[in-house]
Amino acid sequence: MQKTVFKISKMDCPSEENLIKMKLSDIDGIKQLDFNLEERILTLYHNSNVNEIGNALNELKLNESLISSEDTDTIITESTRSQSKLLWTVLIINFAFFIIEMSTGLISKSMGLVADSLDMLADSFVYGLSLIAVGGTVLKKKRIAKYAGYFQITLAIIGIVEVILRFLGYEALPVFSTMIIVSVFALIANGICLYLLQKSKSQEAHMRASMIFTSNDIIINLGVITAGVLVNWLHSGIPDLIIGIIVFGLVIQGAFRILKLSK
Repeated sequence: MQKTVFKISKMDCPSEENLIKMKLSDIDGIKQLDFNLEERILTLYHNSNVNEIGNALNELKLNESLISSEDTDTIITESTRSQSKLLWTVLIINFAFFIIEMSTGLISKSMGLVADSLDMLADSFVYGLSLIAVGGTVLKKKRIAKYAGYFQITLAIIGIVEVILRFLGYEALPVFSTMIIVSVFALIANGICLYLLQKSKSQEAHMRASMIFTSNDIIINLGVITAGVLVNWLHSGIPDLIIGIIVFGLVIQGAFRILKLSK
């Protein structure tokens, strides 16, 4: 048995953790994965080739680097405890907020909320793919990953085009109060998802605050809240459009990572 430790600089939220799990699920000999999101550290216990693991991680473009790899006497027992209930919980939370943010974003004319809704949808795809990986075949996982990735890119491109049109057209101001209120609830939802995922790997009842704020999703929520404040303060829709195009860019980046799973 080997214990191998990687530093993964861009692993800062649970959806990226699940991407790594799915990517490495194709490699035989991996017995256990331990994630530390706060320190961005992945520890593996395995009998497989270290280079094969490193190459698989490299395909996700999360800026990984090998810290150490050594023999260990640690005995890993295969866990038969299903993670499906947890994955279904966070999937439902994320998909529910995709619907809420998409509908309120369209009604309030906020591209920030629309973009954030797609980020929630992207997380839903990742958790859904994780469920498929638990009970489905590798081929099925790869096929659905491809469809999910292309669908996500298509929606994000439509969003970017809409942002550009709004830059040129000077539409009515978005409703800043809706932006702020909905984003606060989305922030709470992301915090709950992160808490549940972290609690599942630890008996501790608490979660360190610094771990929460390493999550891209929560930073995005704070960005939309800030944009809402600026819309009201400056009486301009430009802050909403700026945060919208930034988040659409992040959604496209996430979609390409999902597509890596289809190869």
